[in-house]
Amino acid sequence: MPLVKNIRKALRILSREGWRALVAKGAWKLAERRDARRYADWVRESALTPERRNAMRSEIDRFARRPLISVIVPVYDIDEKWLRLCIGSVKDQIYENWELCIADDKSPSPHVREVLDKFAAEDSRIKVVYRPANGHISAASNSALELAEGEFCVLLDHDDELSEDALFSVAKVINDHPEASFIYSDEDLIDAAGNRFQPKFKPDFSRDLLYSLNMITHLSAYRTDILRRVGGFRLGAEGSQDYDLALRVLEIIDEHQIVHIPKVLYHWRAIRGSVAFGANEKPYAYERAREAIREHLDRCGKKATVSETVWNLNRVSYELPKPEPMIRIVLFGPSTDDEKIGRTTDYPKFETVSVADGSPAALNDAALGSDAQLICFLDARLAPLNPDWLGELAGFAIQPEIGAVGAKLVDEDGIVSGGGLIFGGPDLVRAVHALMPRDAAGNMCRNAVISNYSAVSVNCFMIRRELFEEFGGFDDSSFGSGLFDADLCLRIREKGLRIVVTPYSELRGNIREAEPIADEIDLFRNRWPGIVGGDPFYNPNLALTGRTFSITVE
Repeated sequence: MPLVKNIRKALRILSREGWRALVAKGAWKLAERRDARRYADWVRESALTPERRNAMRSEIDRFARRPLISVIVPVYDIDEKWLRLCIGSVKDQIYENWELCIADDKSPSPHVREVLDKFAAEDSRIKVVYRPANGHISAASNSALELAEGEFCVLLDHDDELSEDALFSVAKVINDHPEASFIYSDEDLIDAAGNRFQPKFKPDFSRDLLYSLNMITHLSAYRTDILRRVGGFRLGAEGSQDYDLALRVLEIIDEHQIVHIPKVLYHWRAIRGSVAFGANEKPYAYERAREAIREHLDRCGKKATVSETVWNLNRVSYELPKPEPMIRIVLFGPSTDDEKIGRTTDYPKFETVSVADGSPAALNDAALGSDAQLICFLDARLAPLNPDWLGELAGFAIQPEIGAVGAKLVDEDGIVSGGGLIFGGPDLVRAVHALMPRDAAGNMCRNAVISNYSAVSVNCFMIRRELFEEFGGFDDSSFGSGLFDADLCLRIREKGLRIVVTPYSELRGNIREAEPIADEIDLFRNRWPGIVGGDPFYNPNLALTGRTFSITVE
């Protein structure tokens, strides 16, 4: 029967989307399976050896500081096997200056207290409080937080496990980045048999991705005084209490105080009752997450709506001011119908100007001669797929913290061709999720939700006119053939502004990115060595050649 089902699905794709889409989706499924196998290899190759453990212990000896780290664990009626594995993963830490702060939320099963008492009696670093009444996870987490005496708190669920080097990695960040107040790592899932799968190789902090989904989850660590300053875990946010906490902490620290550790330090147990097992295990958690985002944006003075999107994730839509800002659309490249844009948007205030080519000098002239509030550069061969595409871009571009915004670009067969740009490797610049089916999730679901990247393609690129003028437009003297869009985005990011890609503005057409010449490539590498050596929005565990976001195995 599975074969029949797959044949029927293939025929539906063939009839609706064509041969190329069918081939691309088949290739993507094979790539997903290949990455699943690669991750098993990656786990074996990254396993801690005696030599690696000894090297870490030697590094600990050289630490300028060895801060006490408090591990916070709320416990409620968990199976003894998972509880023992959870506590054992803390006891096995290479870094030994920790305390385990456990709050039992009045578990009815007697084995819970027996196990906790036994561990506490064996190790003075384990502290347990027994709550007199069941108060659910936020209240229990706050009870555990009351026990904490460490400089940082690491959050751990009662059925999950830390990697052996988790607290070592946190302590290393505390030493290397004394400004750090909020630390998070990569993670994966672990099943009942101990098999690890579905890694989350995360980008460095991405505010707009955080609004789309909880990119932090596990492992997360916070300065203890900051947790207390924000009031700990909020009652009523159960199911999304960690998400809500991250958003409230974000309001009182600077983004440079957030540090991402690109290592899998946390194993999230995929068993019944856990969201890791399936989305239906805690359906209430998703709306509570959206409510937490709404309240956060309101506290930040942002007028926006937060709605459900694919896979129970979130979509933030910013309210446009009234009257709406005027947009100048700079169309470039060949086109047989210069008026088609007016038939493909419901945005009320825009003007169009066409230039014969997409050279940076021509684009600068077309943009700098306008008094419109927003400029949208657009390859004339692209056709918008939704009437609100222009307003969607404008809602982001008008935000003072955002520098530029791009759309999701697909070819005539519905295969992703561009939008965001990532850097590194021999190709220097690649389009994110290129060659992926339009409806695929992509890395961290970023093909389907709003996210941040280091740059966006000029093929669809919106920016505030005043900002464009402030930066002098595209650098046509240095990058006359290509890379001028990437260069401008990186100059904008240097000033602390975000670059956004929204898939809710989607355009289709068969286009190619401009090809830079060798001298321009060399100049770009010299001008931006940091980003070329490590794009913050592309995890270093992922491949720098071939398909983007595939797993690297040595």
